[in-house]
Amino acid sequence: MTIDELVLLLKASQATGLTTLQELILRSSWEGKTYTNIACEGQYGEERVKKIAAHLWQVLSNFCKEPINKSNFRLTLESYPFSEAHQQLVKEFNQAATAISLEFPSGPVSLNSRFYIPRPPIEELAYAEIAKPGSVLCIKAPQKMGKSSLIVRLLARAKKQGFHTITLDFQQADKAVFTSLDKFLRWFCTNVSQELQLESKLNDYWDEDMDSKVSCSIYFQQYLLSALSSPLVLVLNQVDWVFKDREIAGELLPLVRSWHEQAKNVEIWQKLRLVLVYSMEILVPIRLTQSPFNIGLRINLPPFTKEQVQDLAQRHGLDWRDGKDAEILMAMIGGNPYLVRLALYHLVGKGGLKRNLGQLLQQAPTEAGIYHDYFRQYVLALQDEPELGDAFLEVISTTNYVKLEPALADKLQSLGLINLDGDVYDGLRLRSTVACELYRLYFWQYLRKSESLNIINAGI
Repeated sequence: MTIDELVLLLKASQATGLTTLQELILRSSWEGKTYTNIACEGQYGEERVKKIAAHLWQVLSNFCKEPINKSNFRLTLESYPFSEAHQQLVKEFNQAATAISLEFPSGPVSLNSRFYIPRPPIEELAYAEIAKPGSVLCIKAPQKMGKSSLIVRLLARAKKQGFHTITLDFQQADKAVFTSLDKFLRWFCTNVSQELQLESKLNDYWDEDMDSKVSCSIYFQQYLLSALSSPLVLVLNQVDWVFKDREIAGELLPLVRSWHEQAKNVEIWQKLRLVLVYSMEILVPIRLTQSPFNIGLRINLPPFTKEQVQDLAQRHGLDWRDGKDAEILMAMIGGNPYLVRLALYHLVGKGGLKRNLGQLLQQAPTEAGIYHDYFRQYVLALQDEPELGDAFLEVISTTNYVKLEPALADKLQSLGLINLDGDVYDGLRLRSTVACELYRLYFWQYLRKSESLNIINAGI
């Protein structure tokens, strides 16, 4: 038995666990240190150390059923077997401890959370990109794939480097903002000003006789960027909402590219580091030389690998080292980070040792399953756009792949419901396949039921 195994075993088997001083005495005694050394290093009284140690030796004597003292402590315990029963006790203790401190998977994974799984080399590539003058970083992934969690870490790294950071979420803008390019750009500049705690001075720089884009660029160059002593990382989140307006998207995206191009010759534009976050491809026709998506660094967040699922399971207190349970889980839900985290949360936090993975997955595609509330957002989206539901039903009705209209394919892909492989050919998206078996099973039942109701209603 090692000292680490012994400490874990005592924590798991003792009703009161181990205090900091008790663990210090065990580890220091294992290394052969005297009570005087232990007292000095831990800044405890020597008599207290001896008293606590005497109690520990008695506990270990009862445990090993033979006399244990400081002199024979390591020699005796090193040869003592760490049995399967001991391993099971420690495993159950870890699971219970994890359940107490579980985080329900909702929103970005916080900076200090142990449940964030890095996807190298993505993080380091993103950090390196925002360090470049005038850079543009594009982050694309379907919903619930970890974009927000990556942004949290990206902004933390930028702040650590002394950069200014701003996040603008286009989804939070009122509909009136999107009624004209001028209104949109004024809203854009006003919000950046406020986030930088600068007075809005649009009227001093906005010229109605000039193009709105020119006024916006002048405002950034002569006012906002000039007021900053360090670079600005500007995150444009939910850029998809801009895609919905062809006029605004067709003007904003070339504008973003022009700022990046100006950074090559105009020093002040090097202060601006742009991060564009979105879920679907832009369908607005823009020349390649005007698009910001083919410059800088483009990151597509991938699903978790089997090894990453095993890592996350381990962080939840589950022993999935053999990979079998990870494979079983991924066969149903793939590597979607949110789906994986929610499954592990319920396995450990709601019954842990009593509820097995098989039962959870059996119920998963039903109304009684853990994903029922999660499915509601998709049900509403498919109800609002019947042609989207028809397209998805076509995808899940085949074990091969289907060709869909680009707009429908990209919308389904942005929701995370399908995977796309191939470019647009003859007006169709090539190789549209369902994202995971869970979606096939659940939505096959839902969409077929909806289809039957529509037929019945049409007959009436």
